[in-house]
Amino acid sequence: QVQLVESGGGLVQPGGSPRLSCAASGSMFSLYDMGWYRQAPGKQRELVARITSGGSQNYAGFVKGRFTISRDNAKNMMYLQMNSLNPEDTAVYYCNAVPALFQWGQGTQVTVSS
Repeated sequence: QVQLVESGGGLVQPGGSPRLSCAASGSMFSLYDMGWYRQAPGKQRELVARITSGGSQNYAGFVKGRFTISRDNAKNMMYLQMNSLNPEDTAVYYCNAVPALFQWGQGTQVTVSS
């Protein structure tokens, strides 16, 4: 079983560029397609970006070229570089496999506000 710990969120000004990190335990991380999800207040959790075990990337339409997902299988790490944030990006961000096979971590709160 893979355990996931997200970090890197916080209060960000509109237009800001935080980088989220996901640390995964276990030796099987590299075999899974992984993704970043988010859940805004009062809304369902949604997939933001996906990266396959081979490194191919896919993004939700609302990302519009602003985010970049990456992974370092040697370190069991995944990242989300976020640029040009707006208040609508405010949410708790989570990492998990795609589909979400593992227990959800605590997530990392990203609040976009001036």
